[in-house]
Amino acid sequence: MIKKFLLAAVCAVVVSFTADAQGKYGPDSAECVKYLSYYREYLKMNSMDEATPRWRKAYELCPPSASQNMLLDGQKIIRNLIIKNSSNAIYRDALIDTLMTLHDVRISNYPKYAVTATNNKSVDMINFIKDDNKLYNGLLANIDVTKENTNSVVFIRLMNSACNLYSQGLLMGDDVMEVFGKITGYINGMMENLRSQNKSTEALEGVLKDVENLFITSNVANCDRLIELFSPRFEQTPDDISLVSNIIMMMSSAENCTDNDLFFRAAQSLDKLEPTHISAHFLFQIYSSNNEIDLALKYLQEAIDRPDSDTLQDALYYYEMSSICSNNGIDAKAVHAAKKAVELDPSLAGKAYLVIANVWAGLDCQGNEIDHRAPLWVAVDYLMKAKRADASLTDTVNPLIAQYSKYFPDQAEAFMFNVLDGDSYTVSCGGLTETTTVRTQK
Repeated sequence: MIKKFLLAAVCAVVVSFTADAQGKYGPDSAECVKYLSYYREYLKMNSMDEATPRWRKAYELCPPSASQNMLLDGQKIIRNLIIKNSSNAIYRDALIDTLMTLHDVRISNYPKYAVTATNNKSVDMINFIKDDNKLYNGLLANIDVTKENTNSVVFIRLMNSACNLYSQGLLMGDDVMEVFGKITGYINGMMENLRSQNKSTEALEGVLKDVENLFITSNVANCDRLIELFSPRFEQTPDDISLVSNIIMMMSSAENCTDNDLFFRAAQSLDKLEPTHISAHFLFQIYSSNNEIDLALKYLQEAIDRPDSDTLQDALYYYEMSSICSNNGIDAKAVHAAKKAVELDPSLAGKAYLVIANVWAGLDCQGNEIDHRAPLWVAVDYLMKAKRADASLTDTVNPLIAQYSKYFPDQAEAFMFNVLDGDSYTVSCGGLTETTTVRTQK
């Protein structure tokens, strides 16, 4: 009954075509139209097994111009066959080649849909092609067609394939760098287009992060390559926030790649374009590594003052400030910063008190013998506070307490200056003032 119905439907379709339409359907237009109608009716009934041989006949008889749907339906049919024959490697590979050919035929004959068809081809490659080399070459060729209209999943899989080939020694590092640059260039262009339309770039930012993570974990990026890749792009668009952020992130991740002009200029640009506590801290790190302490401290204070930095982050910055000041003889500022760190985050007390103790222990105070040795009383006070605040510092602190205690004044010597054990004593030196307790050696 079904076959009689189909026959009647097909006859009606064939009769309706005039001679004027025969060029579109090839030299045997009646047969072409007949088999087009045959397989479509079976597809409508979701009878894939019946539709398949009739589609094959239609594809054999009809030119591509006969119907774009013939190519799209064929892709659906071939995908079904690939899945059904997954255990037959030879037949499966032949079917995949056929599927790719159908995409190519559609791209060639329907240029208006070339980008969509190429994206579809890429997705089928991702789903069915397991060989990294074949997938890499196919996707790389495809994004040259789709460019900034590429399906975002294609970027991730292309980067993954490139990294896999590099790890197997089948792709050079420069090739991976070039692919990474091409992908990120397209993604940044796509995001810029969305921003111009006031649309969200969140999804693409996630894609970019995934691509960058793949690139970083591949260990292909050395500093020279990054400078070569990013320098011309930065020279061209130094105010491109996406590019600048990418340069900072990539060069920070590479080994020994923050001590160069490109990183420095990118960090300056980032701080100008999008001033945050992070961008200010980048500049602090750069100036600090160059031993430009005044500028380093200026940007560290800016990091603290930026409104996007919270209390706990400010505490860490103050502790960092105390350490760099202590190491560079800026004693009063070191102590002030350490105390500020404790005020904002008491969990830092142990480490901060250790910094203060080291400052006091290193002071060279003028005056009599008591004045000269009194800072060690303060140093030991803070060492005791340090290990009480953080027991993990005990092994570090105890040897220092023992060492400094050896230099306490003799009891008789202290008596000569009217200073007795247990007395309260105020020490003023190097712009610092603390009240402590007199301790002597018996």
